[in-house]
Amino acid sequence: MKAAVCYEFGKPLVVEEVDIDPPESGEVKVRVAACSICHSDVHLIRGDWGNAPPLIAGHEAAGVIEETGPGVSRVRPGDQVVVTLIRSCGTCYFCTIGRPFNCEASFPLQTESRLRNKDGVSLAHGIKTAAFAEFCIVDQSQVVKIPDDLSMECASLLACGVITGLGSVTNTARIESRSRVAVIGAGGVGLNAVQGAALSGASMIIAVDIRDDKLEAARAFGATHAVNAKTTDVVAEVKALTDGRGVDYAFATVGSPAAISQAIDMVHTGGTTVIVGMPSLNDALFSVDAHQITYGRRILGSNMGSTRLVVDVPRLVDLYREGRLKLDELISGRYPLERINEAIESMERGEALRNVIVFE
Repeated sequence: MKAAVCYEFGKPLVVEEVDIDPPESGEVKVRVAACSICHSDVHLIRGDWGNAPPLIAGHEAAGVIEETGPGVSRVRPGDQVVVTLIRSCGTCYFCTIGRPFNCEASFPLQTESRLRNKDGVSLAHGIKTAAFAEFCIVDQSQVVKIPDDLSMECASLLACGVITGLGSVTNTARIESRSRVAVIGAGGVGLNAVQGAALSGASMIIAVDIRDDKLEAARAFGATHAVNAKTTDVVAEVKALTDGRGVDYAFATVGSPAAISQAIDMVHTGGTTVIVGMPSLNDALFSVDAHQITYGRRILGSNMGSTRLVVDVPRLVDLYREGRLKLDELISGRYPLERINEAIESMERGEALRNVIVFE
């Protein structure tokens, strides 16, 4: 099969033939139809998270079950599925209390690889998935069946960006109707936080970004106000829009300590800041005035939008079919695997909401 391999951080990915072993117990082999590019993939191949190459990135995928290993009961060959990085055992403490996104179990794929290049060198499964390839091997818990008539390109978006952004609002924060909300970052995750706020009945949704085109997109996704952080004192503007008080909820969807600090400062006493974006390991610290917290403000972390795949993905598919969830509008460009470096560079320049690698 063909795959895009990262051999050296900061260098272009190499598209080449790769060998893939059959799935083992509890695992499935998926023929990838589409894989969208997330900023987490960019962090991975730039060396921001400490993983060692060679590896295959890509974790927002959709495809068709090609083969199943022993003990697989959730899906069968021919099923169309969303492929995610959320891997859960169903029996550990966190799984039994309804938090599969925090599963603490160990899986063979954490220490083993089913992938090798033509020289026999083992290739790591980047972000638990390795979907910048024609096929991928994942645990059966990482896939959820979808209707056959759902576009694979749209389905791939449900694997991370949509569930992370929208879920941070609807699952992690569970905002109340009529809430005033600010979303810092109007990329793929931020736009879905905006969608989540709109679906939850927020009365004010303030989108914050440094690009006017992203802010325009945020309005199309439900934002009522837009603030350009490059030209405006963001915290002061948000407070001015909210009678000097601040918002009820602020979502930092970009992996930036500065954005997190702004999100903390723009909520009122008793308000909630939700940290959604994942920063680089080398730039992950921020400071907070303890008095802000002791007077009632809350800080929540949102891991993958607190998503329960078998519950949330079908619900999102229904919302899309009803015309209430935007997916097609998130796709900026479609690229074959051979042009993956071009697609990544476009994202890094801030030109794309989501670029999608499409396999024929």
